[in-house]
Amino acid sequence: MADLVQKKDFVEIKYTGKEGSRVFDSNIEEDLKQISENEKPKKTIVAVGEKMLVYGLDKALEGKEIGKEYEIKLAPEEAFGIRDRNLVKTIPLRVFTEQKINPFPGQTLVLDNAVAKVIAISGARVLTDFNHPLSGKEIYYRFKIIRKVEDDKEKAESFFGFFFGVVPNFEINGKVVVSSPGEIKGLVEIFAEKFKELIGKELEFRETSGAEESEKKTAQ
Repeated sequence: MADLVQKKDFVEIKYTGKEGSRVFDSNIEEDLKQISENEKPKKTIVAVGEKMLVYGLDKALEGKEIGKEYEIKLAPEEAFGIRDRNLVKTIPLRVFTEQKINPFPGQTLVLDNAVAKVIAISGARVLTDFNHPLSGKEIYYRFKIIRKVEDDKEKAESFFGFFFGVVPNFEINGKVVVSSPGEIKGLVEIFAEKFKELIGKELEFRETSGAEESEKKTAQ
């Protein structure tokens, strides 16, 4: 009987995302070259059903066979959303110049912690689009689930990378203990329950000094 992926399984996947014939995301070397000649593919490990991928791709993983290649087409609602006119805004030019930015049409930049694209400039006003560049688009994915991930270290690294945005120093000894100078303590407290649900281990925090962290990095 085929080994099927279930919700909350950690899996490693290979995938390529396309909008029309254009590759916009991939961790397969030959496809990634269509985006960047220098970028190297990264291993992608996710927990199925935990929104660690685009919604439609995440949903599509459940019930699939290990090692079999699949192709799916996603409507905007399952991909990067419908375009929202309210996210197209006119911003005073001085907002840019005060930050020493000279905007030009087609420029992509970060404003108020969101990615925005400059559409047009008229006098002292800049028309800016905060919609995701792929909003309103049908998206195609080709993917293969390489394996189920059983190693707790790999699972923890995937969890931290997604939910924390960084992989901290940690040790596994019955439970998982994160060592940090302190800034990650709040994240450990917030996500401890989710961590136990997905990985089956207690998550704890141990505060260290900056000197201890430097020694660990040097040792590594």
